[in-house]
Amino acid sequence: MKNILWNFFKKLANLNFAIGILFLISLFSIIGSIIEQDQNLLYYQTYYPISKSLQLIFLNWQVIIFLGFDHVYRTWWFMIIILLFILSLIMCTLSTQLPSLRNARRWKFISYSKSKSSLSKLSLLNIHNNISDDYSFINIIYSLVNTNFFVFCQNQSIYAYKGLYGRIAPVFVHISIILIIFGSMLSFLFGFVIQEMIPDGELFHFTNIISAGFYSYLPTNILGRVENFYIDYNIDHSIKQFFSKLSIFSGTRKSINSYLISVNSPLIFKGISFYQTDWKVNALRLQLNSKVIIQKNLSKIDINGQNCWMSILDKDKKVFFLIFNLKENILICDFSGSIIGSIAIGEKFYFNNTLFTIKDIICSTGLQIKMDLGLKIVYLGFFILMLTTTISYLSYSQIWAYLSWDSIQFLGSTNRAILFFQEDIAFIKMVYNFYFNNYRSYTIYTLIKTLK
Repeated sequence: MKNILWNFFKKLANLNFAIGILFLISLFSIIGSIIEQDQNLLYYQTYYPISKSLQLIFLNWQVIIFLGFDHVYRTWWFMIIILLFILSLIMCTLSTQLPSLRNARRWKFISYSKSKSSLSKLSLLNIHNNISDDYSFINIIYSLVNTNFFVFCQNQSIYAYKGLYGRIAPVFVHISIILIIFGSMLSFLFGFVIQEMIPDGELFHFTNIISAGFYSYLPTNILGRVENFYIDYNIDHSIKQFFSKLSIFSGTRKSINSYLISVNSPLIFKGISFYQTDWKVNALRLQLNSKVIIQKNLSKIDINGQNCWMSILDKDKKVFFLIFNLKENILICDFSGSIIGSIAIGEKFYFNNTLFTIKDIICSTGLQIKMDLGLKIVYLGFFILMLTTTISYLSYSQIWAYLSWDSIQFLGSTNRAILFFQEDIAFIKMVYNFYFNNYRSYTIYTLIKTLK
């Protein structure tokens, strides 16, 4: 049974199988990009009607709903394909990459009798026997070490390698891909996205769910409150940034945290992220005769390409408020567009013998509340992927040297960057010749001195 299971899992590591699984993932991802995701049934019935055309028979709403193409990335069959791809990567790592790495770390000494192998022989140095074999090997070892090779010596054989990190990289590339896919699955299964438009000063709950995973849950003991919302403007009156001050409360209405958020500066609380996404002007709050508080709705309009908000003050006399900027005065205009007056917030004015005071402009802030458990795992996976992709360009080079009848022979092998490998060989030869010539000059000098 153990052998049967092992053979089954080894088949998952087959390259053709992995490419086929990757093709299916790409195909269904394309389908998920073409067909709009997570829309209601009426949307698909409207835009993907049933057609008798053979070209559109697979693009009607019944097929889309039945196969789950309206939520491709959360279907059970897409999850199974992802799991098969993860298993394929794991088995490829265990059955191929790790044994290859273990084999790369082994010492591989060869002798004259084993030199006729599949390795390409490089005639780099020929050393005559009148030179001491021990001294020649020492020079070779020093030349290799000076070129950043790891050197091992046994009897009359030398083995050296460089760039082992390049063999480690494929293992971590697989690990990074597994982390990315696993993090994405966590996000799909346990994450949720909520969009809220909350008026300034109001409490909010987690209610307007846009998307949620099968195993996600909404924290019911957390409440939020928009304490303040305001906008910073540039000199030309264009919007520079908008801010919301949020307070988070527990179920007992006890304040837990308070934070000022803006675009690209969210609040992260217990794994839940609060993003500033949008804003809206809702109404004007007015006070009449220092007693009655009323609210006048504002409508967004466009005047000469500039957004503004309008509210009718008097239908009969066709007088209305006009707001261009939250920090500027509110304009009172008539039907012809003439400006009757300019009023600041808190300022009193009379209209039809009635005292008015503009108390406030009521705004709403748009928040996106999101829980994504797999986000950090995905970031970690991409970081490892970028790092190991760079490391994988390191060449793994091997050199063998053995003592022949009257010379020392070299064999070399590299998996990439042959020109750099040839430069390393040339440098080794140069270093060896330098010490070899110095030793020969020293030997001749010693012999002459002895004869004298």
